[in-house]
Amino acid sequence: MTEQHSPTRHFWLGGKRAAEQDRFFREALEPLGWKPGDETRWDTGWVTGMPDAEQFRRVSPQRRLNHFPGNAALTVKSRLHDSLATLRERIHESHGADSELAARLAFFPRAYVMPHDYHALQEAALAQPDQRWILKPTNASKGKGVRVLRDVAEAPLQPDWMVQEYLANPHTIRGHKYVLRLYVLISAIEPLRVYLYRQGFAKLASEPWDPEDADNPYSQLTNPDINALNTGAEVPVEFIDLERYRQWLRDQGHDDARLFERIQDLVALTVISAVDAIRQRTSRVGADPRGCYELLGLDCLVDDTLKPWILECNLSPSLGICAAPESGGRIEEAVKGGLVRDMISLLDIDGAAPPADESFAADVSARLVAEAEAELARGGAFQRLLPSAEPSRYLPYFSLPGLADIELADGVAGGKVPRPVLRHRHVAELLVDDQLALYATHTGRYYRPNDSAALIWLLATEGLDPDAIALELTRAAAADADTPPDPQSLRREVWATLGEWCRTGLLCQLGDPAASASPATVLGESRPTPSAVSSSGRALQLAFDGKRWALQVDSAPAIARLSELLGERLMPLGDEAASELPRLEVLRDPAGYTLAADGEVLAARLTLAQLGSALLAHLVRQAAMADHLVIDAGLLVTPRGSGVLCLIPAGEQPGEAWQRLVSTSGGVVTRGLRLAMAGGPSVESLGLPMPEVTAASPAGEAEPVEIRGVLSMHPDGGPGDALDPASTLDVLGALLPCCVSATGEPPDAHTVTALGEWLAGLDRRSVSPGAGVPSSVAVSAWLDTLGEPGPRVAAANG
Repeated sequence: MTEQHSPTRHFWLGGKRAAEQDRFFREALEPLGWKPGDETRWDTGWVTGMPDAEQFRRVSPQRRLNHFPGNAALTVKSRLHDSLATLRERIHESHGADSELAARLAFFPRAYVMPHDYHALQEAALAQPDQRWILKPTNASKGKGVRVLRDVAEAPLQPDWMVQEYLANPHTIRGHKYVLRLYVLISAIEPLRVYLYRQGFAKLASEPWDPEDADNPYSQLTNPDINALNTGAEVPVEFIDLERYRQWLRDQGHDDARLFERIQDLVALTVISAVDAIRQRTSRVGADPRGCYELLGLDCLVDDTLKPWILECNLSPSLGICAAPESGGRIEEAVKGGLVRDMISLLDIDGAAPPADESFAADVSARLVAEAEAELARGGAFQRLLPSAEPSRYLPYFSLPGLADIELADGVAGGKVPRPVLRHRHVAELLVDDQLALYATHTGRYYRPNDSAALIWLLATEGLDPDAIALELTRAAAADADTPPDPQSLRREVWATLGEWCRTGLLCQLGDPAASASPATVLGESRPTPSAVSSSGRALQLAFDGKRWALQVDSAPAIARLSELLGERLMPLGDEAASELPRLEVLRDPAGYTLAADGEVLAARLTLAQLGSALLAHLVRQAAMADHLVIDAGLLVTPRGSGVLCLIPAGEQPGEAWQRLVSTSGGVVTRGLRLAMAGGPSVESLGLPMPEVTAASPAGEAEPVEIRGVLSMHPDGGPGDALDPASTLDVLGALLPCCVSATGEPPDAHTVTALGEWLAGLDRRSVSPGAGVPSSVAVSAWLDTLGEPGPRVAAANG
């Protein structure tokens, strides 16, 4: 009989690294029969840095790679701070800033990312003149660019820099500042499983800590690459392993167990803060999460009250030996070698673990627990942090635990853990005629859930937990269908749908109902609630075309901008009078401004400069009447009283020609005109201001005007004279998109014919984008040809 041999397995050691980084992997894998491979031939990979995205699409439970897509949420300094700050904000909203859950998150210093946070940093520094700050590149290693700022005004404005609150009261060892290097392993993300290695190091600065010696990196910084340059130090790089460190703490009378309980909590919460980003990115890249893992080097500072603070998480932590043998190098070698061996065993990279017990196939919770326990049993010196023996300590920190997280928690707890109940967060609901839309007030995104998702949303916001919702959907589907639905499929759909809404900030877990956070804004007639958004704003009366609105604005800059634009059209308004008028709202959110009218979102993600134009566009639409067509365009009225219709898009380069028309003519420009179609066209100006043109007229009442010319943009955008003659059909094509009818329908054939006949009698000109703006001489000469209102001999061009 021929002896069967398993195929040779290959390990890939890639990325930018020193040769010594390979040593422990070779020593762990080669005795097991593994051979060196490369980026095209590998069964397991350890890559220093991040591999190409295509490598992630090759991973599987039998082909493991040492990174998760999306790990930048932990390993880029600014992203780590954002992850933790986002988690803290969510917990403050759901459970209150003074809650025990919030207190457990007070382990990361304030940070400001340049250039966006520069002014906020300066304000913070002004408020706390004694506070010091440390400058760090957001995505660098080995201490490159790190320094203490004597003057916070020195912070660079260039991107990729972060300024962090400097912790001025470090605990010291023999007078030297130190940082703890901890090794954290994420073995799985669905469900989340996280381990902390029992060994690690205290990394010491090479010179005694001196709070006044801010310019001395050997006193202030603990990075071994920096301290290795200190030729004047007897021991430039010193590592103390955690076992000796903890014994030293006990000898000093400190409670080392309490410190490490806080460290373990810090590590677990830090990983939870980034799990949404990692899961989302892993899915987007197309990676099988079972083929990925992540070993992080987490740096933690301990202050003089023995409180731990997270400083950073390092991608692909160094596995080289930094310290001299007599300064901790020998123990460093032993710790890092054991770390790699235990990690390979825990992850079962060699595939030596027995196959899963098939008796658990139908019991998902039991299967997940069996996998987690088998993994832990292989883990050597790794201690498991997640899942916790007390799942309720950590489940509230997830935006929403995944279904696998919940099922694993059930198994660990030995019974069903409480299911999360959700509530509104950054969302406005639009429920009209049984149709649901969702508007994310913090991002400006607009969602239209399908019928199934809409039902999930409504049940969730009425207080049903995900499993209860799945049960309701199963019952409803069973009653309406001949084939019974698959309850597990429905359950997965519910948890996945709610999870996505929680990740995007539309929902969050319900904590203390009295903690904070207003309910959702519900826009529409079918599900009215008190207006939580507009009640805090200022009510103004907006008058136009014989109509009035109650305009709610909750932003002082927006009030100032709209008051300047609309002048006397805006007047103060009392609450009682406001309740009797149609409502317009200007809502402020992180994505800019949202304009809404009677529960309908009109425009979103507006800048302050765009807000006035969006409001004017709405007012123009309100001026349409039966047999009266509204044209949303600019209207120039010359000193002689002749009108010029300007069909030039605002905000584009041809708009310079529009501005030239105003300055050259000495006339005024307004927005909008109303065209009576019955009995021959008659025109009246709507008198609205034109924010894009600096020489706009004050807002006035609608009044008749005679249009004698029209200026449009050249249809093909090609080169030409600055003021080219334009054909009737070209101008008609530019005019029709500007037309607004009372019904909202496009103009009918009769109206289009009448518009064409009207345009044929006007002096029509066009501006080409490539031609630049027309000269003042050309503009003046053209306007002179229009003459004064009254009978005309003939059209200038046909």
